Amino acid sequence: MNKKRLVVAFSGPSNSGKTTAIVKVASILQDQGFKVCIVKHDPKDKAMFDREGKDSFKFSQTGADVAVVSPNKTTLFKKSTSTIDELIELFEDFDYLLVEGLKTLELPRISIFRDRLDESYFNVTDAIACDETIDENDIPNNIEKLDLNNPEDLIFWINKNAKRV
Repeated sequence: MNKKRLVVAFSGPSNSGKTTAIVKVASILQDQGFKVCIVKHDPKDKAMFDREGKDSFKFSQTGADVAVVSPNKTTLFKKSTSTIDELIELFEDFDYLLVEGLKTLELPRISIFRDRLDESYFNVTDAIACDETIDENDIPNNIEKLDLNNPEDLIFWINKNAKRV
């Protein structure tokens, strides 16, 4: 099993295009034959497990950790947070692990902006992916600039800068 095992994080304000960028990057990498895993940070604890009235929801309500295993997928709901190391262990066999959010993690990070820059992201950011709504002159020189509308640009950066685990 000779996997790349590259980890990179994406950050940015709500509605900046993080999910769209991750989906495009993941799709291209998967089309190239790579195994991609994605971790989404849910800071407000909004993720719902199944729907009210369904068995998995009832199990989840007991406070137990629940795994739902079906022919094509396994869904795991744990009643505690996970470290990135635990997630790497869980996914184990991957080429790329794309993390949305989790600003506090020490990972190579692409921040995504449209319409306006948020300087509070600069100190955790290695590269900024933006579109033409952002004036690139407002981006500090120590932060690489990527084209948000060109997912290949993001993949090139990831291959060069992602953390190997």
